Amino acid sequence: MVFKVSTVSTSPIDGQKPGTSGLRKKVKVFKQPNYLENFVQATFNALTAEKVKGATLVVSGDGRYYSKDAVQIIIKMAAANGVRRVWVGKNTLLSTPAVSAVIRERSGADGSKATGAFILTASHNPGGPTEDFGIKYNMENGGPAPESITDKIYENTKTIKEYPIADDLPNVDISTIGVTSFEGPDGKFDVEVFDSADDYVKLMKSIFDFESIRKLLSSPKFTFCYDALHGVAGAYAHRIFVEELGAQESALLNCTPKEDFGGGHPDPNLTYAKELVARMGLGKSDTGGEPPEFGAAADGDADRNMILGKRFFVTPSDSVAIIAANAIGAIPYFSSGLKGVARSMPTSAALDVVAKSLNLKFFEVPTGWKFFGNLMDAGMCSVCGEESFGTGSDHIREKDGIWAVLAWMSILAHKNKGNIDGNAKLVSVEDIVRQHWATYGRHYYTRYDYENVDAGKAKELMEHLVKLQSSIPEVNKIVKGIRSDVANVASADEFEYKDPVDGSISKHQGIRYLFEDGSRLVFRLSGTGSEGATIRLYIEQYEKDASKTGRESQEALSPLVDLALKLSKMEEFTGRSAPTVIT
Repeated sequence: MVFKVSTVSTSPIDGQKPGTSGLRKKVKVFKQPNYLENFVQATFNALTAEKVKGATLVVSGDGRYYSKDAVQIIIKMAAANGVRRVWVGKNTLLSTPAVSAVIRERSGADGSKATGAFILTASHNPGGPTEDFGIKYNMENGGPAPESITDKIYENTKTIKEYPIADDLPNVDISTIGVTSFEGPDGKFDVEVFDSADDYVKLMKSIFDFESIRKLLSSPKFTFCYDALHGVAGAYAHRIFVEELGAQESALLNCTPKEDFGGGHPDPNLTYAKELVARMGLGKSDTGGEPPEFGAAADGDADRNMILGKRFFVTPSDSVAIIAANAIGAIPYFSSGLKGVARSMPTSAALDVVAKSLNLKFFEVPTGWKFFGNLMDAGMCSVCGEESFGTGSDHIREKDGIWAVLAWMSILAHKNKGNIDGNAKLVSVEDIVRQHWATYGRHYYTRYDYENVDAGKAKELMEHLVKLQSSIPEVNKIVKGIRSDVANVASADEFEYKDPVDGSISKHQGIRYLFEDGSRLVFRLSGTGSEGATIRLYIEQYEKDASKTGRESQEALSPLVDLALKLSKMEEFTGRSAPTVIT
């Protein structure tokens, strides 16, 4: 079929500034006339000609509500902009890590390689007609667009007057694998629908020893549960865990991807992954029966993960530190060593201690995966993580939830090499974590999220905290007036980062209070919600004494929590007597 290109007149729409995770708004906002089209065209206009004309683009996402409509719109706009071919995961489904893998690893039948991708996701935010939608652009390295590109996109949204679209192009059947070909003013245009899991599974099998994991899973002593929270991870769970690794189908929970995530909140934490938390023996009431040895969950687009043992929660900060400490021995991909490790600034310093002990390069970066990507592209970082349930490595340029689960399975398989057969007790997730604390010390850690706070009040709270930092002696007077059992503040600042690769400087990345005993209070405004502001408060205390690493986290952190809430005047500014979520 031959299609024509028409030009649609439009005008700028306020508020199309992409954050570190792209553009996220309510579905009703995206459904406004020209809203999605303006943003897509602003993106095309921000790219160099060779990344558009004659290029290959990936367009897929987590399958949330409005994805199917959005994919068809973007296909028609790609055709009108002279794109040569569009690759779409079957039923629009590709996890964010799988998109990164496809860009980096996949070759078309004619040798074509993708130069970028539109990823349709609002990550861990709810989906459905009244909930959230999102879009972001990833570059040819498989990672999120850098600020230089997102700034151009935003500037373009403020001046856009028209966009081209192939209106008469029929909707492509995205439920069937195959190639649909068209002819347009710039020549041939193809849309290829392909299997969502093939490229990603192939990559995972090149990283991990699937045979050793399969042996662990075949042991009657080892039980396992994986909860996809009805997100896109379900498109990979059956293939990897059941078909490739031999797990029982009953090990999979909520693994059918749904547009509204089954009415739930696809955020893998102790608050929202209720079913898994109960099954793992961490619920408020006893569900009966023995919990599985190992449990894990994913968010909507499968880039985040939560790791659980039997009646035991592993903090994301501990998780990345434990993966780094065990990677060389347990994961074939790292057998020749780690290039370096990195964490986001709010993440606990557990990884720092491992890096120092193993003499590894270490980097502390602002929140946002692109900062890790720069280090990885420069060959400076192998393993990295964020406290917000994001863990990954240099195999792709996004965080990767299933990778983290396979990493933990690899560590469990490695630690249990001699225990799988016979009557020997398995080394458990809890055993591994407690041994890590005994070796490296424990970073007691918690995060308080105050969601949908009035943006003006949130800003006032942050300004109040910055103002306090002008005099450390005055801060310590206030601290001692609130809690005499807390150490003195040694320094306080707004975190600023100079990228060692490109020299760029990122300012205002979070407010820090650093204490003489290694404790920390960190306050950040998060841009991952679609409405209002989210204040995130991070509280951390380091304990080197092995005899004191077994306390309950909330008990150990209680003095610092009390101090943080009173020092920031949290309730006074936000009107909230309690956070929305505690992790």
